[in-house]
Amino acid sequence: MEYTIDTGRRAFLRQSFAFSALAALGARTGFGLQTPADPKAKHILMVGDWGWEEDVTAQARVARSMVSYAKHNSLKTEALLMLGDSWYGPMPHGVDDLRWKVQFEDMYPKSAFDCPAYSVMGNHDYQKMPDSKVDIELAYARKPGTRWTQPALWYTYEFPKKNPLMTVIALDSNMPMGHKDDGVNFTLTPAQQAEQLAWFTAELEKPRTTPFLVVIAHHPVFSNGPHGDHQVLIKEWEPLLQKHKVHLYLAGHDHDLQHLEFEGHPTSFVSSGAGGADLYTLKIAESARGPYAQKVYGFSHLEVTPEKLTLRHIDAEGKLVHAFSKTPDGTITVGA
Repeated sequence: MEYTIDTGRRAFLRQSFAFSALAALGARTGFGLQTPADPKAKHILMVGDWGWEEDVTAQARVARSMVSYAKHNSLKTEALLMLGDSWYGPMPHGVDDLRWKVQFEDMYPKSAFDCPAYSVMGNHDYQKMPDSKVDIELAYARKPGTRWTQPALWYTYEFPKKNPLMTVIALDSNMPMGHKDDGVNFTLTPAQQAEQLAWFTAELEKPRTTPFLVVIAHHPVFSNGPHGDHQVLIKEWEPLLQKHKVHLYLAGHDHDLQHLEFEGHPTSFVSSGAGGADLYTLKIAESARGPYAQKVYGFSHLEVTPEKLTLRHIDAEGKLVHAFSKTPDGTITVGA
């Protein structure tokens, strides 16, 4: 079935979701979950666009909130997802640059998050200043003892490692999108783009034993933020997401928190790009396309059981601002 975007249908979905979300969430402060975490669940925290240079005040606020949230709710975090734009600005000392300690190792401490930190490349990671930060990040992942995990520009893993519940395909979404430096600092080469697309298609066609399938990358396919919808990803990736019934597409890039749903589409589109860089004003209001899109600092929590995925957006003060759950057959409930 060919998928087309219907603005009227999206608005109807938004109104329906909003009512259930308001009833379920209510006024919320602090770090507590509405109900205790499922003892069978596995937990991931994710954050994007966090590696701001010089002033790390906002990053530190979000990171402290992540630590407090995990501690308050007695969560054993079994993975972090670093959704790109991990490093704005230069890293003159490469894998030995002090920023690795200050903005990664100490900011998201092993004492709180003793787990892999799965990374994907963002457009600012591709900036050469003058050295390639892409090469630096891949090299840092090879250092003994690091939690930073990125074996390649695109890769697959299962979560958790024992009795996995979720197959995760990590991609590099850096393709020409109109940046002035397209093809130099911000993108894959055309040959890499074609290679990745063939690999992605092959990965999706492999037999899967996990109940859930998730794709992560830096750029959203659809976004209410100022960067807007990504026409290359809509052309190349979106039909594959639909064909293979991918449950979640997780991204950053626009500096906000979002959750977008489309009538008849099996994929929930989530953006978590509010980890510390300057916030963006939304281009499309959540009242027009949602169910959720807000200009707010924060991170996201993904709880996984065999029966459902639950994704929660948490702001920098620890407040639950949006949540939804999804079953293996694609049934969505907003509010969790």
